[in-house]
Amino acid sequence: MPIDVEVVETSSLGDRSYLAHDGQVAVVVDPQRDIDRFLTAAGRLGVRITHVVETHMHNDYVSGGLALAKATGAEYLVSADDDVAFDRTPVRDGDELTISDQMRIGVVATPGHTFNHLSYVLHGSEGPVGVFTGGSLLFGTTGRTDLLGQEHAHTLAQHQHASARRLADLLPDGALVWPTHGFGSFCSATQADGNSSTIGRERTQNPALRLEADDFVNQTLAGLDAYPAYYAHMGVANANGADLADLTPAQIADPAELRKRIDGGEWVVDLRSRKAFAHRHLSGTLSFGIDGPMATWLGWLAPWGEPITLLGDSPEQVAEAQRELVRIGIDRPAAQATGTPDQWADDERRLEELPVATFADLVAAQQGNPPNGFPSPDVVVDVRLDNEWKSSHIEGAVHIPLPALPTSIDKIPEGTVWVHCQGGYRAAAAASLLARAGRTVVCIDDSFDNAPVTTKENA
Repeated sequence: MPIDVEVVETSSLGDRSYLAHDGQVAVVVDPQRDIDRFLTAAGRLGVRITHVVETHMHNDYVSGGLALAKATGAEYLVSADDDVAFDRTPVRDGDELTISDQMRIGVVATPGHTFNHLSYVLHGSEGPVGVFTGGSLLFGTTGRTDLLGQEHAHTLAQHQHASARRLADLLPDGALVWPTHGFGSFCSATQADGNSSTIGRERTQNPALRLEADDFVNQTLAGLDAYPAYYAHMGVANANGADLADLTPAQIADPAELRKRIDGGEWVVDLRSRKAFAHRHLSGTLSFGIDGPMATWLGWLAPWGEPITLLGDSPEQVAEAQRELVRIGIDRPAAQATGTPDQWADDERRLEELPVATFADLVAAQQGNPPNGFPSPDVVVDVRLDNEWKSSHIEGAVHIPLPALPTSIDKIPEGTVWVHCQGGYRAAAAASLLARAGRTVVCIDDSFDNAPVTTKENA
């Protein structure tokens, strides 16, 4: 049987893990924390996991590598230069490991995303099949270089350029590229171009292979924007080694307990769609729909270590959210409740609606003709990130990136706030935060392509 590489995608975090096998044994690359997915895949394929490898100490998720290696008895391959608190098989540039008669992996040092980053070349019986590149060479881009601190960003960008060139020089054009990041992850310098690639394709499209070093470094550093605050905790967790995730259901909260948690200022999160939240929700709850990048934004905004209660339509919806949060180190919800807002409220007066508008409604309201009885805006708040704002924005809007909003609400001028983002998800989260703080708010759930006349910064 030829070598096959199965993608295990974590779309909510924008990452991919891989299971490469020859029909009998398998190697898993950069596994996420919920290792049952890899065990299930191996069972379905009828293969035994003998090796687990890490390309680097991840900054955007807690690795499941150690737990998976323990569960399967596999060798756990981690850079010899990484300082970790667990036993592993240390590997270095130039090492080669035999997985089976048909599979070998070669270790290539590719610093850039981190100082000790490794890539793994997968060899078959007829030569190299492809390379697992982690946060090095991605589809049309590379991994960002500032996650270890701005003071290292320039040096790591230089390393990133050299590492990409090294892979391109080492491998034939037909070799497949299997990156971990680039599919929405903030670990990527820019978003990936396409769903698959080869070394040959990257030669023609990747800036690291098209630009000279100085131009690449300048372009990479200029494009970097903020990244989630929870990243600060991921490297530490991975260096210490994470235990098996506990995905058993959290305790059930009745209406009285929910009221107590909300009144106490805790984060009680509504996982339903933002449209359902707008139609009817429990006062004081926050909108982070499971149908969007919930873990990224909730993990970014919520104070680290504070209790989080999850509300959902069903136990399955809450379980999905719990799984996503475990991946970023939020191990146990404080409580959960399922059903409808009417079932969560101990008093119908605690049920609210959230006014939702379009950019056309905003224009009408600014002209003194607010539709649907909406209050006219006293201030328009744009919660997109810095690079989005710099690209274009509504003239006169106040820019407060969503991650800064929880600590900046008191800086917003008095009156009715109309809040928007690029497509609606972040605006709903922002509007719920503003409503919880007692502000009168209208949420613009619309594509920014429909925004009124915009201006570029410094234009």
